Amino acid sequence: MVMVDKPNTAPDSQSDPTVSRRVSRSVAVLFVLNGAAFASFAARLPDVKTLLHFSTGQLGLLLLAGSLGSVSGLPLAGWVIGRFGSRATVRVAALAATAGYLLAAVAITSHLVWLTVIGLLIAGWGMGPWDVAMNLEGTVVERHQKRSIMPRYHAMFSGGTVVAALVGAGLTAIHVPLWVHLAIVMAVIGTVAIWCAKNFGTLSDGREVATEDDAKARPTSTLRSAWTDPRVLLIGVVTLIAAFTEGTANDWLSLGFVEGHHVPKWAGILAFATFLSCMTAGRLVGTMLLDRYGRVPVLRACFSLAILGCLVVVFGPTALAYAGVVIWGLGVSLGFPVGMSAAADDPQHAHARISVISTVAYTAFLAGPPLLGLLGEHVGVLHALLAVGAAAMVALALVPAVREPEIPQSEKAVSTPITSDPALCHSPAHPE
Repeated sequence: MVMVDKPNTAPDSQSDPTVSRRVSRSVAVLFVLNGAAFASFAARLPDVKTLLHFSTGQLGLLLLAGSLGSVSGLPLAGWVIGRFGSRATVRVAALAATAGYLLAAVAITSHLVWLTVIGLLIAGWGMGPWDVAMNLEGTVVERHQKRSIMPRYHAMFSGGTVVAALVGAGLTAIHVPLWVHLAIVMAVIGTVAIWCAKNFGTLSDGREVATEDDAKARPTSTLRSAWTDPRVLLIGVVTLIAAFTEGTANDWLSLGFVEGHHVPKWAGILAFATFLSCMTAGRLVGTMLLDRYGRVPVLRACFSLAILGCLVVVFGPTALAYAGVVIWGLGVSLGFPVGMSAAADDPQHAHARISVISTVAYTAFLAGPPLLGLLGEHVGVLHALLAVGAAAMVALALVPAVREPEIPQSEKAVSTPITSDPALCHSPAHPE
C-alpha cells in the first residue's frame, strides 16, 4: 500500500495563521537548501572543466545532462504532487538531487565522464520536482497571507546560492577536493530537507473538496488543460526567459570573467557570488514594489536592467563589469517568482499550471548551456552572454501576460493580510 500525504482541503480555521507561519518557515528553508545544492556544484565548474580537460563546448554539453534530468521529471510533477502530496515529493526529490550531485563529484574526480552524466541526470531529475513542490507550497502560503511573498522565498533560494558560492570560492582557494566539498554539503542538505518537509501539506490549499473518483481523475485532466491555456503558455515563456537570464549567469558568469576579463578563478567565483547577492537583495525589496506598483511595470523595469547589466558586463572594463553584475542581478531577481505567483492565481489548477510553467521555464536550462557553450566556442564565453540581452527584449513584449487577475470590490473590502511570518517580513508597516 502506498502512503500518500493528501493535500489538505479542509476549511480555514483559527489555527491557520500559526500553521501558515510554520509552513512558511519550512518553505523558506527548503528554498535555501535547493539553491545551496545547485550552487555548490555550479561554483566548482572551473574545476570541473580542468579535471575533465573539457573545452567550453564540451562543458556546455555536460551541463545539458542536468537539464535533461530536470525536464524529464517536470511534466508529471504536478500529477505526482496531486497524487502523493508535496511532502513525499520533496523528500524523494531532495534525496535524488543530493545523491546525484555527490555521484557526479566522485565521477569527475575519477575522470569518468559517463558516470558524471548519470549523476547529473539523477540530480536534475530530483531538482525539478523539488522546485515545483516547494513553489506550489509557497503559493499556498501566499494565498493565506494575502500578500506578495514568493520573491522572498526565491530570495531564500538566492541566499542559499550566495552562501554556497562563497563556501565554494573559499574551498577552491585552499584546494579542497571537489568530492570532499560536495560530500559534506550534500549530506547536510539532504538530511535537513527531509526533516523540513514534514510541514508540507498541513495547510489548506484552497482547492474544492472532490469525490475520490474526481480526485484521481482531476490531476491528469487539469494537466492537459493547462498545456492548452494560452495565458499559461505566455507566462511560461516569460518565466523561461527569466530562467535563461538567471541560469546563464549561474552557469557561465564565473567562467566568462576568468576567460574574458582574465581574472583568477576565485575572482570569477566572486563575480558569481556578487550576482547572487544582488539577486537576493532584489527579491527581498521586490515584494514591496510588487504590492505597490503591480507585476507588469515592475517586471518591465527588471528586464530593462537585465539588458543594461549584460551590456556592461560584456563591454565594460573589468572594474565596471562588476558593477554590471550588480545591475544584472537586480534585473533578473523577480521574473521567475512572479511567474510562479501568476501560475497559481487560480488555486484550483495551481499544481498543474506550476508544473507546466516550470517545464517550459526549465527549457532554458536545457537549451542555455549548450547554446552558450557552442556560441562561446566561436565568440568567447563573455561575448556569448549577449544572448541574455536579446532574450530579455522578447520578455519585455510578453510581460502583460503575468498581470494580476481582477479582484471584486467586495473581496477587496474584506481582504486583509494575516499576521505575517517575522522570518520573512522586516516591516509591519508594509505587509508584503
